Amino acid sequence: MYTGDITPELLASSVISVPPLARDESLEVSRTENARMIGYLEAGGVTTVLYGGNALLYHVALSEYAGLLEVAAEEAADETWIIPSVGPAYGTMMDQAAGLREFDFPTAMILPQQGVATSTGIATGVRHFVEAVGKPAVLYIKQEGFMDVADAAKLMEDGLISWIKYAIVREDPGQDSYLSELIQLIGPDRIISGIGEQPAIAHLDGFGVQGFTSGCVCVAPALSMQMLRALKTGDLARAEELRRTFRPLEDLRNGINPVRVLHSAVRSAGIADTGPILPLVSEVSQSEADEIAIASAALMAAEQNALST
Repeated sequence: MYTGDITPELLASSVISVPPLARDESLEVSRTENARMIGYLEAGGVTTVLYGGNALLYHVALSEYAGLLEVAAEEAADETWIIPSVGPAYGTMMDQAAGLREFDFPTAMILPQQGVATSTGIATGVRHFVEAVGKPAVLYIKQEGFMDVADAAKLMEDGLISWIKYAIVREDPGQDSYLSELIQLIGPDRIISGIGEQPAIAHLDGFGVQGFTSGCVCVAPALSMQMLRALKTGDLARAEELRRTFRPLEDLRNGINPVRVLHSAVRSAGIADTGPILPLVSEVSQSEADEIAIASAALMAAEQNALST
């Protein structure tokens, strides 16, 4: 597992994969299946793995958190950067800080709290967590009004933030006054587009952010890495071609539920047996699963074709 410095170059070197967390029939974290997932990503050239919303860390038990961290740290290759998440509740993330101190993860992402939080309060919570864990945190900005730009910039200025996952959905991702202001204050070097392949062209080419996170990369890591390279070299036509390849599965994720669809897609594609999904979430219906299987098989076929050529 990578334990070095977090630099703009590191952020730009790989798509940041956001995989599901595989569990067995008793809902225990499965070392075998999660190792398969990590190995598949690594084989496709992906060297950054973020366990967050797709892994349902919102609902993880504190009693299993250390074991989860151990599996991720031990199953990753030496060059693979693992990023765990904490929270979203303040008390939860402060308890998780104690477990994180026992490992060498360079950073951890704070899951976004919704409804019962304020910008100033979030900033204070980030400071407390970073002080407790002794490492900078990833700030996840997912909704309008979550955090004032000035508060986010101050956290970055004070060295408390390693990078920002920016994931506010816009009808036109190329028109985003909040992102523009954020970049004006802190620059684009430590901002990552956090909504998959679909807005990545607008965010990387239009705003200059360093890279993008992806769930569908778990099905087609080589293709997603090709898209990142195309964007970095200015080959927008190739990037657009690849973006369209991901769209059928992404449309199902947007139409049904991003987490539940990815959980089903990884399983149906035979990449890893993700097992039963963790309550308080439920499985997709059989008809939805059939649609997901078709889309994931098509994406998998495109992935295999890319690898063979």
